[in-house]
Amino acid sequence: MKSLLLLVLISICWADHHSDNYTLDHNRVIHIQAENGPRLLVEAEQAKVFSHRGGNVTLPCKFYRDPTAFGSGIHKIRIKWTKLTSDYLKEVDVFVSMGYHKKTYGGYQGRVFLKGDSDNDASLVITHLTLEDYGRYKCEVIEGLEDDTAVVALDLQGVVFPYFPRLGRYNLNFHEAQQACLDQDAVIASFDQLSDAWRGGLDWCNAGWLSDGSVQYPITKPREPCGGQNTVPGVRNYGFWDKDKSRYDVFCFTSNFNGRFYYLIHPTKLTYDEAVQACLNDGAQIAKVGQIFAAWKLLGYDRCDAGWLADGSVRYPISRPRRRCSPTEAAVRFVGFPDKKHKLYGVYCFRAYN
Repeated sequence: MKSLLLLVLISICWADHHSDNYTLDHNRVIHIQAENGPRLLVEAEQAKVFSHRGGNVTLPCKFYRDPTAFGSGIHKIRIKWTKLTSDYLKEVDVFVSMGYHKKTYGGYQGRVFLKGDSDNDASLVITHLTLEDYGRYKCEVIEGLEDDTAVVALDLQGVVFPYFPRLGRYNLNFHEAQQACLDQDAVIASFDQLSDAWRGGLDWCNAGWLSDGSVQYPITKPREPCGGQNTVPGVRNYGFWDKDKSRYDVFCFTSNFNGRFYYLIHPTKLTYDEAVQACLNDGAQIAKVGQIFAAWKLLGYDRCDAGWLADGSVRYPISRPRRRCSPTEAAVRFVGFPDKKHKLYGVYCFRAYN
């Protein structure tokens, strides 16, 4: 009996001692922050921000500190911005600030600075955005032994397009795929960009490399040659393959351009070499595949005339489907890779603005 009474008293005391730390209410636990909780908190007001190539953007980040723990000065605070890579194991240094000392890295030099609207503002401004700036950024604030981080995603307005070279389909290893996109005023697309394009209606039955080294393809209309007619729509995943030996197509991504894309009015049809020279004579250059897709998707460019492009392909952009001009859908129509010396077509040119 004495043992039972002692057990009851211990239980009551234990409950009274812990009642300040939590409350049970229909299986819901409400935690009260302890006195020795975090003394430095970093937050991003937005998880994702949107912009376009050539634009400026602010990646939001603010920090909140306990002045009783650190004192009133802020000169010891270190702010570091890095870009996260697709494998999540590597980070690319972007910008570091500590007091009056600031350092910018790589291609961000001359394009980034802290917004500094207030003493606790660690937001980063990036100017003259490039296609490579797309991705996830980490804001890290360090003071003494305390540190905290926040992650912000930078998304770019643009268009994803499938690409293969004159050699034909499934001829690019991963490194060649990266270069192929760069050659066409684009970069290799990420999985998120391909997923967004799929949700926007992109349907392509050939597998292509993505920036993380995976091989995938988007299907909106399931059919037998593309994974089966009874399968659900989605982005089909082939997995990760040898970047040197495996060969596929590639999905590229491009965004707004600073220039003029146009079909050159010319009295005659042209061979490829004549087309290149005609654009040069007009103060321009023969347009690239990424530029025709950007003009079509972002500017609504529409022209029912097949024309040469820089890679030797012949295409034409249709944003208003009609008879004899892509009657069923808006698309950049692909004629092929004709003989450069003997086949005659018009030409699409691009004149960059200074």
